[in-house]
Amino acid sequence: MTPEQVVLVRGSWPALGANAAAFTAQFYARLFEIDKGAARLFAGVDMASQQKKLAQALAVMVKALDDPDQLLPAVAALGRRHAGYGVEDHHFNSVGEALIGALGDVGGDDFTPAAQRAWLEVYTLVASVMRRAVAATSAA
Repeated sequence: MTPEQVVLVRGSWPALGANAAAFTAQFYARLFEIDKGAARLFAGVDMASQQKKLAQALAVMVKALDDPDQLLPAVAALGRRHAGYGVEDHHFNSVGEALIGALGDVGGDDFTPAAQRAWLEVYTLVASVMRRAVAATSAA
């Protein structure tokens, strides 16, 4: 990520974080619409708690964007946990689509094309690290 992209993501986060309940609800609604298989992964899960966890995880990632020594191990650990939940590689595509869509819906006019590209870059990084961790954990 470029320093400019970090600034764009961090600049867009306060408004998104302030609307975390709407954003996370929109994210999961989109995800379950896009990927019925992903919806099964959340059977029996307290979705209010899950939505809070998602918002907290994103806040930590946004804060650590320019600190790879903090960010990458945390994301890899998240990937290892997700392997235990039954997450498969194809789910990352659905999650990315749902994430960017929900960010755009909740971010409104402040979620500019440049901000969208910056968030896509963040998601690409996070997903690639998590994918590797899921694959390694599943193969073990």
